[in-house]
Amino acid sequence: MTTEVIMALRSFGKDPNTNGDNCPTVWLDEENREFVFQGWRAGADLQAECLQTGPIPDTEGVVRLPVRMAQQIREAIDAAERAALC
Repeated sequence: MTTEVIMALRSFGKDPNTNGDNCPTVWLDEENREFVFQGWRAGADLQAECLQTGPIPDTEGVVRLPVRMAQQIREAIDAAERAALC
């Protein structure tokens, strides 16, 4: 799979089963050494379950990504390791 470079973000792909809304998506920000995920917002029940392990700061959020995106996530992780970002 080829990756597309957009500014500091390197795109590793969208959900192969996206319904046309271009979501979820996985990127690697090499400059800031961060993985970037676009996903579905967590519903109230999932959010409450996540809060059982600790608070979620106002500057953060919980998103959901399907397991079928493991390939794109793995490719982003491999690229980060090759670039010695980890």
